[in-house]
This record gives sequence, structure tokens and C-alpha cells, in this order.
Amino acid sequence: MGYSRADWDWLEAEWAFQLHGRSAFLSREDFAQLQAWEGEGVPAEAVVAAMEAYFARRAKRERPRSFIAVSHLAKDVAKVMKLRTAMARAGDAPLAGGWDKVKEPLRSDPEARVAFEAWRRAQATLPMPDSAGFLEAFDAERATFGILLAKAEAALGVRAAPLQAELKTRLLDARIPEDGLVWRRAWAHHWGKMVAEAWGLPSEH
Repeated sequence: MGYSRADWDWLEAEWAFQLHGRSAFLSREDFAQLQAWEGEGVPAEAVVAAMEAYFARRAKRERPRSFIAVSHLAKDVAKVMKLRTAMARAGDAPLAGGWDKVKEPLRSDPEARVAFEAWRRAQATLPMPDSAGFLEAFDAERATFGILLAKAEAALGVRAAPLQAELKTRLLDARIPEDGLVWRRAWAHHWGKMVAEAWGLPSEH
């Protein structure tokens, strides 16, 4: 399962997003590392999740290294893939971290809870990334998350606008063409995370 042109464009855009637009292009060595992960069956979504984990950790360091390469994500990519493997083996078993940690008033919404539980079941039953039915199952999992996200977004009310403005600024700073395919993909990914974080929803990758 190789990366599509859209996957490559998204990976490049996410790299620029994390670097606040300072490095919109990846080096030959970076592309070689991504191609290696592509050959190992690592989904583009897993690489993006690894980027987020790496840069979140880097931001907490007093003196973060100035030179950054895609190869620095290796440990985080391995962790993401290990988590996905554990989830694939979990079957219908409930995952750690549940609805009780979600903030009010969303936690008291019975429809939101039903959507949450449906998403967690879909998440727990994802097959291995190299399985024949992974893409279909992943699309289904994203669809169930979308239902939950819609309810969580509606519950934000007036708080949604400043968050959307912040995200738009970040995407523009990363020089991602507005309203293009990569923009829409990046927006969906990051907006989902922002809404989830606002309510304390779990965000396993």
C-alpha cells in the first residue's frame, strides 16, 4: 500500500505546518526515509501522528536541536505502529481512557456518548495497516469519528470561531494553498484534534 500523490503532498504540508512554514520542502534524505516507511507499510496518517508527538516533545525542551530530519521521527513512528498493532489485536475489548474523562457539558449528552462508543469500537477493530481491508476499515473509523466530532463541534458554540481562526493562520503560515485538497485534509486532521482537546476526548492515533 504505497503513498498516493495526495499523501506525499500532505506529508510535506504537515512538515511545514510543524515548522511554522520555515521549511516547506523536505531534503533528499527525508524523502528517502519516507520512502522506506512507505515500503514497510507505515500509513501516512501514522507518520503525521509521529510528527505531532515529536514536535510536541521538542517544544518542551529548553534547547531543542536546530537541525531536524525526518529520521528523528523513527522512535515515534515505531510507537504509533505498536499502538495500532495493539488496537488491532484488542478486538472488541474496551480501550483505556473513556467517556468519564470528557468535559461537561458534552459528557452529559447521551447522543454524544453513543457516538463516542461507536467510534471506540471502530477504532479497536481496525485491522493491521498492511491488511487488504485496512483502507475500508480506516474510512469507516474516520466516519464514526466524524459523527462524534460534529456533536463536539456544535457543543463548542461561540468558542469554535477563535479556534478556527487560529488554525487558519497556522495553515496559511505553512503556505498550504487555501481550499485545495491538502488544505482540506490538513484542516480535517488538525480541527479534529483541536475539538477533541477542547473536550478532553482521547486522541489515540
